[in-house]
Amino acid sequence: QVQLVESGGELVAAGGSLRLSCAASGLTLSRSHMAWFGQASGKEREFVASISWSQGITYSADSVKGRFTITRDNAKNTVYLQMNSLKPEDTAVYYCAATYSYTSYVRGNYEYWGQGTQVTVSS
Repeated sequence: QVQLVESGGELVAAGGSLRLSCAASGLTLSRSHMAWFGQASGKEREFVASISWSQGITYSADSVKGRFTITRDNAKNTVYLQMNSLKPEDTAVYYCAATYSYTSYVRGNYEYWGQGTQVTVSS
């Protein structure tokens, strides 16, 4: 059974930094495409960043370019989201997601999801 467990979400002041972690089990991380999504209160879940298993190619949403960085550590079976220069509009529940499918990856569809971790950025 695949399990993704996010951690690291906190209340932080604007301009601060956080690092979110996603610990994966029941999943071969080295063969998985991984992503982070954010869902603000009352809004739809939105793509934040992704990292492919092949060569670790990364993509980021325009709203977080230059501020957020996704990385992976296959040995630890963990994916990270380094969040810098946080803004109040970054406030959201952040979800880790995974797929083995290249088609799902390029379409932004992911089969496996964590339960999320809350990030709150004060103004």
